[in-house]
Amino acid sequence: MTPEVSLLEYPTPFPLKIMGEAGAELETLVLDIVCRHDAGFTPENVERRLSSRGRYLCLTCTVTATSRAMLDNLYRELSAHPRIRYVL
Repeated sequence: MTPEVSLLEYPTPFPLKIMGEAGAELETLVLDIVCRHDAGFTPENVERRLSSRGRYLCLTCTVTATSRAMLDNLYRELSAHPRIRYVL
């Protein structure tokens, strides 16, 4: 079996786009999850964008990725939450 080769060098900044129905609780939820995986993450690292009708909120969170496992675990937790529609 060939060892998995990463295209990233860790640690590295890594943006994640997280989308769900707009509301203050969505942002709080996302920030809580992201902070559990990246202790150095701060809300200043978040870009917010509402959809044209204001129904959906997209949060771009730039985390400091320390490993592939860290990114995989963060992605899994975010995408498993019922309030979160998409994680890119």
